[in-house]
Amino acid sequence: MNYVSAENLTKSYGLKVLFKDISFNVNEGDKIAIVAKNGSGKSTLLKILMGKEIADSGNVVINKDIQVVLFDQEIDFEGELNVEEFMMTLDSAPIMALKNYHYALLTENPDDMDKALNEMEIHEAWDLENEMSQILTQLKITDLQAKMKTLSGGQIKRVALAKLLVETRAQHRHTLLIMDEPTNHLDVDMVEWLENYLSKAMVTLLLVTHDRYFLDAVCDIIWEMEDQNLYLHNGSYATYLENKIIREDNLNSTIDKAQNLYRKELEWMRRQPKARTTKSKSRIGDFYETEKVAKTNTKKEKLELDFEMKRLGNKILELKNIDKSFGDKLLLKNFSYQFQRGEKVGIVGKNGAGKSTLLNIIQGFEPYDNGSIETGETIKFGYFSQKGLQYKEEERVIDFIKEIGENFPLANGRTISASQFLRLFLFDDQTQYSPISKLSGGEKRRLHLMYVLYQNPNFLIFDEPTNDLDLPTLTVLENFLLQFQGSLIIVSHDRYFMDRIVDHVLAFEGEGVIKDFVGNFSEYREAKSQDQSKKTQVEVREVPKKTETVPEPSAATAPTTKKKLSFKEQRELDMIDKEIPKLEKQRSEILEKLNNETDYEKISVFSAELEKISEKMEALEMRWLELQD
Repeated sequence: MNYVSAENLTKSYGLKVLFKDISFNVNEGDKIAIVAKNGSGKSTLLKILMGKEIADSGNVVINKDIQVVLFDQEIDFEGELNVEEFMMTLDSAPIMALKNYHYALLTENPDDMDKALNEMEIHEAWDLENEMSQILTQLKITDLQAKMKTLSGGQIKRVALAKLLVETRAQHRHTLLIMDEPTNHLDVDMVEWLENYLSKAMVTLLLVTHDRYFLDAVCDIIWEMEDQNLYLHNGSYATYLENKIIREDNLNSTIDKAQNLYRKELEWMRRQPKARTTKSKSRIGDFYETEKVAKTNTKKEKLELDFEMKRLGNKILELKNIDKSFGDKLLLKNFSYQFQRGEKVGIVGKNGAGKSTLLNIIQGFEPYDNGSIETGETIKFGYFSQKGLQYKEEERVIDFIKEIGENFPLANGRTISASQFLRLFLFDDQTQYSPISKLSGGEKRRLHLMYVLYQNPNFLIFDEPTNDLDLPTLTVLENFLLQFQGSLIIVSHDRYFMDRIVDHVLAFEGEGVIKDFVGNFSEYREAKSQDQSKKTQVEVREVPKKTETVPEPSAATAPTTKKKLSFKEQRELDMIDKEIPKLEKQRSEILEKLNNETDYEKISVFSAELEKISEKMEALEMRWLELQD
């Protein structure tokens, strides 16, 4: 089934052409990732598909039987609504059935309840309510009564993401799900859960992401937007890179042939007689087409800099027995670490574990409770924070960078200009002389990154540098950091980025504990998974003995004398009686799989499922006993 067809779309802003005469189709089941430099028109294209922007020319046809749903960077919400109310603002039949059911529980009206139960069955809303709860739990949203206005920016994004996934699940119509950077503000566990959820879900997806592992796991088609064109690639991110190289090689070959022909035709043009025949006029027209191809600029600035960095002394940075708490929350406990020259350290952990606090303590922005810090006299920090860029609205990009200096120092006394350095980070001449206020959000992030690096620090500290950066910029940044001779600390949830750059991991594991691990991020995750798998297998052996003594809740074992339950409580008891046998069956099936499995990755997955089911059963059994008491 065809969802979207577009023919010859063109869109410009002033003199800047974003894309010209591009055509594409989206079919049911497609999972498409869009790859492009910031400012190339990704977000504009998504808005055109949503009907929020109009193309200058061309046609977009969206199947009348589908619904287009967007997860955007800007979230609209009513601040006085709590999380549960915000989730229930969805407009779909299953959600309406859920609303009516909850209303019937409050009123305890038998007629309303009968009607609500019938609607719940018709629209399969029982499963939807369970899935909504699971999605919110996985995204670490536990307080459903919290008002939206009290949530942090990251929490709001996660609630909005949960709502979008539930909305997609609730729609009986065919749905095109459009997601713009969905992994921002998610920790690694959440990203991996979302990755698994979308890869298995029967959805049609159009995705913009900088997370290459996420892209590979979820999508099988890549749209590349470059030089006003749209190129389609079937396969992985690696396949896209291979295709891109082949295309550029073919283009260079075509240009070489055109340049040879251009030189010959130029001689003819200079010798041509004034009287022009029809044949000569045709040849003149061909000459100008050849000239256009011959003068195509395919030169890509490559980052091959020999840095002239401020010398690092023998003392770099040493933390001794650092403690830090906020009230009752312990973030750092007796933490010691000595940073080495040229070391590239990745810091990982859940949101709120204290990662950014450690960065602030290192730079003297935040006091610590106990311990000491020794910073080398030659250290010059370069800090890329999440707060964003501070600038004057009408200041031009080139002038903003030149405030630091006209040139960037290289080895052997050489330099490159501010403009050349900007080009290395994908700012073309036109963008360099544009006001900063006219840049896209991603371009401002890129300029912020440029501003930090251009100051030529010898100790870089990056706090979530990959958020909102496009893949071409990330590639440039990675090449820069791989050549960087100074010390580096990175806090990031981007697994691909961390794997490529860091050689050492400090993992915040909660309660002030920081694990020191030598290796890259994936190696740390694998080691952690193995440890958890071994621990869980030991616990699993005890589960059958423990559960044999748990009484099976049923009407036969219920007390003969008890107070009368309310209508709502009786309904809840009935639901628990139905749910527990299902969970017991699921648990038995997983235990059987565990006993026959030798693959540690599968054991880890089964163990996690078993733990969730056991926790849910325990909660239901406790509630059942409360209702029976």
